Amino acid sequence: VALGLYFPRKEYLENVYIDEPAGMPLLRIHALKESHEEVAHFHLCQNLIISRARSHENNWFQIREKTGLLYLSKSLDREDFNMLSVGNWMPLSKVMLYVFLSSHPFQEKECDSATRTTIFLSLINATAPACSSLTARQLCFTEMDLSFHIKENKPPGTFHQLQLPSVHHLCQNLSISYKLLAAEGVPFRYNENTTSVRVTQRLDREERERYELIAKCTVREGFREMQVEVPFLVNVLDEDDSPPFLPNGTDTADAVVEFNRKEGTVLSTLTVYDADTTPIYPLESSRKKYTGTIITDDPWISETFRVEHIFDEIHFSPNGSQVRGTRHEY
Repeated sequence: VALGLYFPRKEYLENVYIDEPAGMPLLRIHALKESHEEVAHFHLCQNLIISRARSHENNWFQIREKTGLLYLSKSLDREDFNMLSVGNWMPLSKVMLYVFLSSHPFQEKECDSATRTTIFLSLINATAPACSSLTARQLCFTEMDLSFHIKENKPPGTFHQLQLPSVHHLCQNLSISYKLLAAEGVPFRYNENTTSVRVTQRLDREERERYELIAKCTVREGFREMQVEVPFLVNVLDEDDSPPFLPNGTDTADAVVEFNRKEGTVLSTLTVYDADTTPIYPLESSRKKYTGTIITDDPWISETFRVEHIFDEIHFSPNGSQVRGTRHEY
């Protein structure tokens, strides 16, 4: 089982029309590595989940093990659609497939890998629309948000392809080109030849937690030109790799107790910052990460005084971008 490889998306969406030919490419799935040596292998579980209630053997969809390209292995006809839709009157039926990831070739029937992503397919009870009837938005991008999760401190790699395999296959008379609009120095590169987007270096969440880019698409048909822009977002996933720090460098605080103090009086405070993590729920798991201790040999002190621990989420601003962290107060 691959522990290192991971999917930069939790789910993928695609439309499938009746009578599209076998061999039709539908979408490309990517994986990112935790170490350079890993090689990604993709595997499709041979069960379609229909409307959560039942499953059906998958006779129509396959994935290329080494490239992650999902394609139609058999044309979906009206009879198939009726069988896979909950009721024949439905204009579309949603089915679900699981794609698994491994660093070694899959053995037959191996469907229990922990690393998986979900594909939601909308089966549409109609033939594919003519390319000329589609808007620039439909020709350029699917209905899913271009939003990705990349782990910090991991090797570079390709994590998305902008060109839609199905549109590229069906609409060859159209010229569709892309650009990735980003500020200077952002660690992402767009390759015009493959339309793929790559993260070019290891990311550091404590430096920057979120990148907001724009994907721009231009569609040309004869003398006609249409353009569309959509947000392209990358969230950096945290790894617990930075120690907590103290604002003034000391991890102890002295408490002076005056006579006749009321119960509940705060005698001393100590603040600890953690840029690495944000408060975890349930809160007890955050509380257990750090403990405050009264250093004493006197049992009366231990019984009479206690350390309270409260914490909240704060924002740090390295390089002008906001990064979430935690402030612990004792």
